Amino acid sequence: MKEIKVGLLGFGTIGAGVVKLLRENRSIIEEKTGATVSLKSVADLDITRDRGVSTEGINLTTSADEVLNDPEISVVIELMGGYEPARTFVLKALKNGKHVVTANKALLAVHGQEIFAAAKESGVEVLFEAAVGGGIPVLSAIKGNLAANRFSTVLGIVNGTCNYILTRMTQEGADFADVLKKAQEKGYAEANPTFDIEGVDTAHKLCLLLSLCFGTRIDLKDIHTEGITSVSSVDVEFAKSLGYRIKLLAIGKRDGERIEARVHPTMIPQDYPLADVHGVFNAIRLTGDFVGAVMFYGRGAGMDATASAVVGDVVDLSRNILACISRRVAPLSYLDEKVVTLPIKPMGEIVSKYYIRFSAVDSPGVLARIAGALGDAGISIASMVQTAKNGEGETETVPIVIVTHEAAEAQVQQALGQIDAFDVIREKSCFIRIEDNLE
Repeated sequence: MKEIKVGLLGFGTIGAGVVKLLRENRSIIEEKTGATVSLKSVADLDITRDRGVSTEGINLTTSADEVLNDPEISVVIELMGGYEPARTFVLKALKNGKHVVTANKALLAVHGQEIFAAAKESGVEVLFEAAVGGGIPVLSAIKGNLAANRFSTVLGIVNGTCNYILTRMTQEGADFADVLKKAQEKGYAEANPTFDIEGVDTAHKLCLLLSLCFGTRIDLKDIHTEGITSVSSVDVEFAKSLGYRIKLLAIGKRDGERIEARVHPTMIPQDYPLADVHGVFNAIRLTGDFVGAVMFYGRGAGMDATASAVVGDVVDLSRNILACISRRVAPLSYLDEKVVTLPIKPMGEIVSKYYIRFSAVDSPGVLARIAGALGDAGISIASMVQTAKNGEGETETVPIVIVTHEAAEAQVQQALGQIDAFDVIREKSCFIRIEDNLE
């Protein structure tokens, strides 16, 4: 039986999962590929710490070059994360004629074009199923069984940290800061959670989803990105009373020869399937012209789920190696020469319904002034809620919540700029976009 030797860069949590899976499921991989897939070398700066998995028979090294320059290694798995030295190591592996499997969405979102071009030049492949949705096989589905479809939308809850925080806020009425602290204590959030809670991690994953669904090159900086730090428990409670839940959504839509590309907190109907994605779970919903709407759901992170996707890519490469074929499927699904650069629709032209919360002095005429400013901007009101004041005196502030009919974002921003300058408005207004027409 042919042996396919693999090298691993990065021996963190996911790396330990890969070692565990390759050992424990060695026989089933052999039964499905007709090859023995063996991990020859693992490179990491720390090779002494116990990861809770057996490394018997594996060469442990602090030198990445021992993996990258080893002629016996056919596949290099990159699990270091970040931009550098991951980019340098991946490019060297490709130059040396090795296939690469990576879970590094940040690397591919920023340096993907360079990496895919290097792989093409060397006649090898880069697979990255684990980069989006952890163990959810959404990328292989887009490139495989769904490849005959023209996609119109892709919506995703693809960051487990944010989804855990918003779930706890919804279920317990807790404040953002308190839930974030608990998430860090449980290991669901990093000590520095900025990439997660500011939406950057989600934007990285949306880059890849947009490229595969729409055949376009995406510059990360062109994706409108907002995180969840401004979502308050007050907004979560109002959302519930209005029949919505708040989720951090990655949103991609095809609009003629342009695409929408945005990441932000979004209100979606409580009876919509994405609204029932709780905790650290992820879900991605695609709409194709023939298949219709399909949704992929599962664990979006974690040692075992992510290792499953990584080793799945290794198995796919092993089959290709045995069949003496390579690059049967283009890395972004579309043929390289067919990948274009579609313009991104400006946020000012995005049309949506809006939830808007004002903190206003409870005095006569305030509602009329707010409604007048919205009307002057061409925005019609679908519903309005004003809660009773809790204190005494005419200077007591109360929240006023308005849900609009569909309006262009530029209209909303214009109106809010005017309203926030009113002397009766005590805080900057809060607005959250509503997506309830998801077909």
